[in-house]
Amino acid sequence: MTIAIERRAFFHLVGAGAVISFAPKAFAHHGWSWAEGEQMELKGTIRTVSMAPPHPSLDVTAEDGVLWRVDLANPGQTQRSGFSGDTAKPGDAVTVLGNRAKDRGKAWMKAVRITIAGKNYDMYPDRIHTR
Repeated sequence: MTIAIERRAFFHLVGAGAVISFAPKAFAHHGWSWAEGEQMELKGTIRTVSMAPPHPSLDVTAEDGVLWRVDLANPGQTQRSGFSGDTAKPGDAVTVLGNRAKDRGKAWMKAVRITIAGKNYDMYPDRIHTR
């Protein structure tokens, strides 16, 4: 009986440790703390479109040739913006308004709006800052 209780306690501790160690990364990614407060505009060509959870994303080759990862909103929010897996395809021109990663070594940003063929898809309408 003591061994069973000790074993159960051990697994609970291991589980709690895993949650504690992975939670900051999950919260950092799903929040905005990893991104700069100032928004930027990225113009380029879509290389890939992924609608996979946790966030749909685009890989975009910028006009200067740099490949960017662009996170969209969660799947439901992305769909509510009007964007779906059929909205864009590789080779389409895109303009992205969003917040880039604070780590300038990463070509990574979170989109608040994407524009394809003159149509806006507002992922986070309340976060859009236009000049």
